[in-house]
Amino acid sequence: MQSNFYFIGNYSNIYKKPSSKSEVTSQILYGEKFKILSKNKNWIKIKTLFDNYKGFIKNSKYVEKFKPNYKVSSLKARIFKKPGIGTNTWLPLASKLYAFEQNKNYVKIEKNKWIKKADIKKVNHRENNFTKTFKKFLNVKYVWGGKTFQGIDCSALLQIFFCYNNSFYPRDTKDQMKYTKNNSKKRKFKKGDIIFWKGHVAMCLNSKELIHAYGPERKVIIMPIIETINRIQKTAKLKVKKVSRIKY
Repeated sequence: MQSNFYFIGNYSNIYKKPSSKSEVTSQILYGEKFKILSKNKNWIKIKTLFDNYKGFIKNSKYVEKFKPNYKVSSLKARIFKKPGIGTNTWLPLASKLYAFEQNKNYVKIEKNKWIKKADIKKVNHRENNFTKTFKKFLNVKYVWGGKTFQGIDCSALLQIFFCYNNSFYPRDTKDQMKYTKNNSKKRKFKKGDIIFWKGHVAMCLNSKELIHAYGPERKVIIMPIIETINRIQKTAKLKVKKVSRIKY
């Protein structure tokens, strides 16, 4: 059985168990490559090849052959039935696309599916401004396991920057903490610092402010660094475990 496939639904939850009532652990995006580990009529167990994440998705909407040449660069890109006629469905940031037809303002990615050129970049485009990527998600609601405009968690907010740039980075905070180099003695924060707690991560926008998908505020929010550290220590009894740097 062919084991490598590409997901071509808009995006999908990845579940811990083969049930829609199970815990959502992550999401898979349009154009993402994965391996099938096992399958039954309704569910397939997969391993995503970008970050080796395992879980279950519904058994539908994937293909064997796919050569992406563009990717979504906006927080979300509306899908059009044809140029000028929009739908109520969207593709999230970092979705990989194969555009096989285009006109002045749109590209065609499937039958009756067009995307505005303004919402995409070439697949090998690199976004070096990580604060620009993080700020796209400002006020997006906090959702455990989410990684899209409809909801995102703290570790996905960090990972999506690397995902967009076609670079490996772990999905979960505990693995991100192991993956990054330690610089925990530093207490003078600056732009690009990553602050880790047990089960949480935030990114410094400058020496005074950080951005994170913060459960208690139920959204992606910019907060003062020291105030956040004190608040998490007071409310969750958690101290900073590690400080690292964004490198890619």
